[in-house]
Amino acid sequence: MRRQIATLFVLIACNLATAVLPAAENAPTPAATQQPIRLHPINPHYFLWRGKPTVLIGSGEHYGAVLNRPFNYVKYFDTLQTCGHNHTRLFMGLYVEDNATTAKSPQAGNSLDPAPGQLLCPFARSDVPGYGKGGNKFDLRRWDEAFFTRLKDFVAQAAQHGIVVEVNLFCPYYDNKFRQWNLSPLNPVNNSAGIGPKKSDDVFTVDRHQGLLPVQDAMVRRIVGELRDCDNIYYEICNEPYCAGIKLDWQRHIADVIVDAEKSVPHRHLISQNVANEKGKVDAAHPAVSIFNFHYAGPPATVAMNYQLNKPIGDNETGFHGIADEPYRQEAWEFMLAGGALFSHLDYSFTVGHEDGSFVLPSEQWGGGSPALRDQLRYLKNFIEGFDFVRMKPDDAAVRIKLAAEQPAAAAKAPAARALVEPGQQYAIYVAGGTTAIALEVDLPPGDYTAHWLHPRTGQKEPPVIFSQSGGTRRFEPPSDKKDAKEDLALSIRRQPTPRH
Repeated sequence: MRRQIATLFVLIACNLATAVLPAAENAPTPAATQQPIRLHPINPHYFLWRGKPTVLIGSGEHYGAVLNRPFNYVKYFDTLQTCGHNHTRLFMGLYVEDNATTAKSPQAGNSLDPAPGQLLCPFARSDVPGYGKGGNKFDLRRWDEAFFTRLKDFVAQAAQHGIVVEVNLFCPYYDNKFRQWNLSPLNPVNNSAGIGPKKSDDVFTVDRHQGLLPVQDAMVRRIVGELRDCDNIYYEICNEPYCAGIKLDWQRHIADVIVDAEKSVPHRHLISQNVANEKGKVDAAHPAVSIFNFHYAGPPATVAMNYQLNKPIGDNETGFHGIADEPYRQEAWEFMLAGGALFSHLDYSFTVGHEDGSFVLPSEQWGGGSPALRDQLRYLKNFIEGFDFVRMKPDDAAVRIKLAAEQPAAAAKAPAARALVEPGQQYAIYVAGGTTAIALEVDLPPGDYTAHWLHPRTGQKEPPVIFSQSGGTRRFEPPSDKKDAKEDLALSIRRQPTPRH
């Protein structure tokens, strides 16, 4: 019996490979393929895309825009473009949710919870009935061309809207309490050939997968082949592998498959690894991995912990702070001013039927999202892009917070401050909301400067302060009528160019 099972796995791998590899290797190449988003050659902590230094900022839907047939992603992209955002995440349809068991409050229209019969994934339906979310089981030996048509159109529409797509290839199933494994096409009860292990813990392994690894490899090759000429994507190996104990050897294997699938591609795409919740030290990184993403990374200690990698550090999922905008706004501003390159908020106000982000969140929802928050993230993106940021580095020591003299000592609590700095040239400073009024002190070399205060919540920009500095310390007082101690503040300082004679 064991020999028969092994033979079946080999046949499946061969069938998938012959269906995939020629299409990937022989796909027509445009005469002038635009180079995809890549690391910036001057400062690889950031990106270069379409000829411009780039940071990625987004507040996106719950990753199911392709797998959920009714989701109107053109309307979704119209909204992101209007908000000035340039990032979204995307799951491939192997992980779906059962809304009644995965949310504290059932979220109508959760895109990862497709209605019965509305799920798309890379694999075609078989003629065997019995899939738990409606319709027939899946045939892991055949592709569903409708999925790939929708995937390519999604990426093309994103490109037209100026949006970079994180193509997330896999996601663990956490535990059976939430039914994700019971609904996965990779579960042997849900595919017509009964391929795969009984336990979800064995799915993403190199030695206990019961025939799934060749299926996973073939799927990765097909996706990479279909998206080979897209300039607005990068691949993330797996969402939250650490939550299910997925080992590095499997993650490295998938990275190797991506690299091999792109060996004939003129311009290879970046690969991302999701490292940890909150913070973690990257060790023994795969040489092909160029982006290191974290979830719920506030405060942003993980940026400093991994800055020596000289690679972009991202915070690509947020949540669990309720529905108010403030915690997510502050997390974004702190992370990016600490030297992060990517911030992507999980925005629960995007749902099926509300692809413009207008869904009103119930008070008990575990994550946030709103038009106001998306505006606040736009203010952040514009603030950073107002600098020549590839020449800046994080340096919180460049700014000193001084508490107001009248503040009672017992109540004094200095808020956090973050700074991106090119010494003597440009300073981007953010101060999170605190419990006391403050002033900022910055040491500046001699020269002429312009300073602006910005209010991250409202986007209001104060009139510029133009001054000459003979050296030493400059004190910056917030606007006298804006000293609400609970409000966060941003300050830009730029050296004026020397006049030419």
